[in-house]
Amino acid sequence: MAQEIANSLGRIDGIAKVAVAGGGYLNAYFDRAGFWESAQAEAARRQTADLQGPKPRWPVGDDAAPEGTPHKEATPRDSIGRGQEGGSQERQSHKIIVEHTSINPNKAAHIGHVRNAVLGDTMVRILRHTGNRVQIQNYIDNTGVQVADVVIGLLQMEKVTPAWVRNRAAEPKFDHYCWELYAKATSFFAADKARAAKLRGETLKSIEEGQGEDAEVAQVVADAIVGCHLRTMARLDIRYELLARESEILHLKFWDAAFEMLKKSGAIQLATSGKMAGCWIMPWEEAVKELPEVKTIKDVKEKTPEEEEENSQAKIIVRSNGTVTYVGKDIAYQLWKFGLLGKDFHYRKWPNAPRGQTVWATTSGSNDPGAPHFGAPASSVYNVIDARQSYLQRVVAAGLRALGHGKEAERSIHLSYEIVALTPRCAAEMGYELTPEEGKKPYVEVSGRKGFGVKADDLLDK
Repeated sequence: MAQEIANSLGRIDGIAKVAVAGGGYLNAYFDRAGFWESAQAEAARRQTADLQGPKPRWPVGDDAAPEGTPHKEATPRDSIGRGQEGGSQERQSHKIIVEHTSINPNKAAHIGHVRNAVLGDTMVRILRHTGNRVQIQNYIDNTGVQVADVVIGLLQMEKVTPAWVRNRAAEPKFDHYCWELYAKATSFFAADKARAAKLRGETLKSIEEGQGEDAEVAQVVADAIVGCHLRTMARLDIRYELLARESEILHLKFWDAAFEMLKKSGAIQLATSGKMAGCWIMPWEEAVKELPEVKTIKDVKEKTPEEEEENSQAKIIVRSNGTVTYVGKDIAYQLWKFGLLGKDFHYRKWPNAPRGQTVWATTSGSNDPGAPHFGAPASSVYNVIDARQSYLQRVVAAGLRALGHGKEAERSIHLSYEIVALTPRCAAEMGYELTPEEGKKPYVEVSGRKGFGVKADDLLDK
């Protein structure tokens, strides 16, 4: 059968031959001479285009034509898997969302974030090359515990003022400064867990409500570091169309709408006893037993209280103090992506976009004049997130199914990848001190919480 398939393929541009390998596999061999010839021609074409000035970009938003729309009439063989005549037009009528990068805006990007961004950007380019209409979104978790930790580090540990934070945020490498501060804050919390829980709870509540000094500093920190992340990724020619900010999910009542849906459907329940008393939870024990991927969560040897909460079987959606977990807000976000929430964001131009780029962001204020529309339902969604989040992504999908949106749950695809890690030898050469246990491991996980890893900018500077 494999030989019959190989014989039936005929000539394929860029492929020298297709041969049968063991086990019925087919190996495709590149036409190397043809590849380099076409690469040289493409490089010459781009050089000529650059000399003639920048080419106009397609508009962004739901009315945008797909980037990479063919300059010639498309045929079935022009794209991988396009199928029959007219497939390109059919693909262009459906919107695909690729959400990638999505770094917590509390510190500099590291090498693991680069892996995420490169994989996501590659997925976007492949989908667009095959004629799909793709929208690139970068989720900004500007109300989460990671931002809260930096706010506590600034106001409680460093004892600085909001004015000082604004001035420092305007200076170079603010994200690198916060990298070091975040690691120090982790040690600060570890010394007194009761104090940590109290400070985090109060700070998170202030940030979610958008009130007080904590919220003011959180906005300054998150906005400044998002700008740093965009500039870092621009060095790799990675771009985004929409920054979907978590604060708007709260302030525009996206979460309130999703919360009512979840309660009405019975998908979540109010715990009245035990350590989760007062929390709204999604019962999850049976589902966990069905999911072999969940065992990867157990590979994380050292869990913070927040990680314990995130990975509990009876998934906490709303904490007892009324603050919403990441998964709760992500369920609301997924509902919006598929047009199931009955709400839309407002949009403004991001003021700190890299030179030559136009990036849009959600806002709870009024729309900027001429702002594009991003809220049309997606036909499918790719969420580029590392393998440690497999469990949480399954919980989000379970939330969609509980609301009667099984088809959308299937089309919310977790594009998973393994984490970046350093060998003990590499870590030692970089000057990191390892515990005896870590020194015996084959690799040590990169951790922004510990300040352990390679910053993306440092890597790109080499």
